[in-house]
Amino acid sequence: MSEALAVAQVLAEKAGHLILDALPREKRVDHKGVVDLVTPVDRACEKLIIDGLRETFPEHRIVAEESAAERPDAGPCWYIDPIDGTCNFVHGLPHCSVSIALIVDGRPRVAVVYDPAKGELFAAEAGKGASLNNNRIRVSPTGTLDQSLLVTGFPYDRRDNSAFYLRYFEAFMCNAQDLRRYGSAALDLCWVAAGRFDGFFEWGLKPWDTAAGWLIVEEAGGRVSGFEGDGFDPWSDRIAATNGAIHDEVTALLVKIDGEAGYRAPDRAK
Repeated sequence: MSEALAVAQVLAEKAGHLILDALPREKRVDHKGVVDLVTPVDRACEKLIIDGLRETFPEHRIVAEESAAERPDAGPCWYIDPIDGTCNFVHGLPHCSVSIALIVDGRPRVAVVYDPAKGELFAAEAGKGASLNNNRIRVSPTGTLDQSLLVTGFPYDRRDNSAFYLRYFEAFMCNAQDLRRYGSAALDLCWVAAGRFDGFFEWGLKPWDTAAGWLIVEEAGGRVSGFEGDGFDPWSDRIAATNGAIHDEVTALLVKIDGEAGYRAPDRAK
């Protein structure tokens, strides 16, 4: 195990203890947007992780949700989501995670996602496979979209653009075996890696939401891309992640919906 992975795991578990302790309690909530929430626990977890990374890797850059920075040009950069699934956390729903990833020159090298409520630690290093609580994991063998269980989510502008996102939900509801929505993109990706879901797609995520799950899916044998099936960029607007076997079907359906006459993406600049 590399030093980077060891440090990330320790910090994720420490932040997870803060989350687990606060989970059943009433939280003080601030609003970054109408449905975009943040709590003092988010900020405390982020500070804990940033302080730990800076102590060990003082030359590395950091991009984190509550103190987001601009996209780095090159070199090593850590991506941190202190609580992925804050809305679940605020309501006491035990489905949220800590997500930490190290990206070097645009490629993920180390990834950790910790679910404190379930005690599940997902981890990966480039070229060394993915694990859940130190046991190797692999994506599912499901071979067709028709037999697949998928997961998705809805962005923060969902109230203004509900019809847009529901069009995608409806299409996959009619073409897959079933579809879920759990509220933590980092865990959605890890559950694809572990074979619990066969695929995942979502609009409007940020790099700290997807950076760790990206590597974990790929190291578990899956595939991660944009909606068109091209190479994935965590700073892009859209992600599709699958077991690989159904990837072409998933992206073909996404492209088909994109191309429907009169269909326009929502304006996120508002």
